Amino acid sequence: MLSPKEIIKIGTRASKLAMWQAEFVADQLHSVGFKTEILPIETKGDKILDRTLSKIGSKGVFTEELENGLRNGTFNIAVHSAKDMPSQLDEDLSLISYSEREKSCDVLVSTNAALDISKPVTIGTSSTRRVALLKHYYPHVNIVDMRGNLQTRFGKMESGICDALLLAYAGVHRMGLEKNIVKEFSPKEFTPPTGQGSVTIEVSLTRMDQSTIESIRAACNHIDTEKVLLTERAFLSEMNGGCSIPTFANATLENDKISISAGIVSLDGQSLIRKSGQGSDPLSLGQSIAQEVLESGGDVILENIKKALNS
Repeated sequence: MLSPKEIIKIGTRASKLAMWQAEFVADQLHSVGFKTEILPIETKGDKILDRTLSKIGSKGVFTEELENGLRNGTFNIAVHSAKDMPSQLDEDLSLISYSEREKSCDVLVSTNAALDISKPVTIGTSSTRRVALLKHYYPHVNIVDMRGNLQTRFGKMESGICDALLLAYAGVHRMGLEKNIVKEFSPKEFTPPTGQGSVTIEVSLTRMDQSTIESIRAACNHIDTEKVLLTERAFLSEMNGGCSIPTFANATLENDKISISAGIVSLDGQSLIRKSGQGSDPLSLGQSIAQEVLESGGDVILENIKKALNS
């Protein structure tokens, strides 16, 4: 058991944005008396930049090394972007906290304030979902793969590789780059991935006692965000989706009623299936919406995507 006087070792990716997230969690823990030490590492997804995420495997691309650190005791907690977490975790690991969600939408950023996405432009993104949605809603744009941390991608854009970047609002906001936003996409149309906009904490259940978990939750967890993200994660798990599968899900909470809009889009953007619903139980709502998507043709889209990615 960790007492508030002991140091909580925080594992995180080493990027500037990931460090912001780790420091954000550290500040929350300090508020209840814990001391912290931040230990940044590079993950497979940070090291391999010459291939798309779908080519290096979607499961654990940004989390595997951090989870190994939890298991061997290098870290007490690992801090992640909730959107990076696989839909299913091993039994000895658990997500115990979700930060209050920022706006979950995607944004287009550019150094050209007059950029117009209705015209032929070149957009950089490393997300399979974003590529597929661009092909669906904006088939006239040119898309280039853009890997690397936020600062690296901005540098590539400024060098002329692309006219704009498609990114999560939360990351742009946290890095103070809002002045470069030229378009904010509606989550009702250009729906974000599961968990976007929230920071989550992962622990090893075999190495952390329940009392410490509850202390961390009391300092860091936002109950309303947890409800909607558990709904989205239940959808993703039922879809058996990962970073390389272009699923999307956005849940909101109002008067204790959860609303969710979620679906899947084919890699070429030609087929998009979206379902929505309301409920009070995150698990059953997320699973039922996933079943509706699958039964409406999502199963065929999913099968074709997996075949294409494995070919």
